[in-house]
Amino acid sequence: MNADARALLAFDRVSRSFDGGHVTALRDVSLAIGAGECVALTGRSGSGKTCLLNLAGGIDVPSAGRVLWQGRPVVARREWTALRRNDIAIVFQEFNLLPTLTALQNVELALMGGGLSGRAQRDQAATALARVGLAARTGHLPAELSGGERQRVAIARALVRRPALLLADEPTGSLDSANAETVAALLLGLPQDSGMTLLMVTHDPALAARCPRRIRMHDGNVVSDERQDREAA
Repeated sequence: MNADARALLAFDRVSRSFDGGHVTALRDVSLAIGAGECVALTGRSGSGKTCLLNLAGGIDVPSAGRVLWQGRPVVARREWTALRRNDIAIVFQEFNLLPTLTALQNVELALMGGGLSGRAQRDQAATALARVGLAARTGHLPAELSGGERQRVAIARALVRRPALLLADEPTGSLDSANAETVAALLLGLPQDSGMTLLMVTHDPALAARCPRRIRMHDGNVVSDERQDREAA
């Protein structure tokens, strides 16, 4: 099918292969993801879901097909760089915080080069940390924070630019159950609270079931795409 030109993000017959075509991670995938959607991307290890997420953020590029942003194909790396600077943010399982910087400074990094004054950067970073419940932890180094707190710093860093699309790769995978629930509730509330689109890779069926839309992958193919009303999520 043709990608929906009205979608925020769309994949139009996208394939991705490696090792000279001997390994195929994605096979002719077409998907349209609208603004404000909350989408879980599920499947066993090796199913292609992380590959799809990397293509959604321009970290990787298709071997065939097109990735479109608001109906326009994105091809050049500089276009992807601009999108990641302004419209797309990514949260990884590993947090990727700089250990020598405080929570506040780690979040401020996302604002560098945006033309803001130092004070404006600090204020916006502090607001983002308060939004994820870390107003009292701004001066702490990553080593002084719990795993759940470090993940929330990473989320604050992703949110501080107010992106249209948040990509999350197993954001609760390395957390204990209490911290996982805190992070899950924060992420799942974003589409409804701010209109942000969330595309989240997860192995957790309970977490996936809380998303109004669930896409399941197997061997590089989309094998199901289910939707439910928010009220039922």
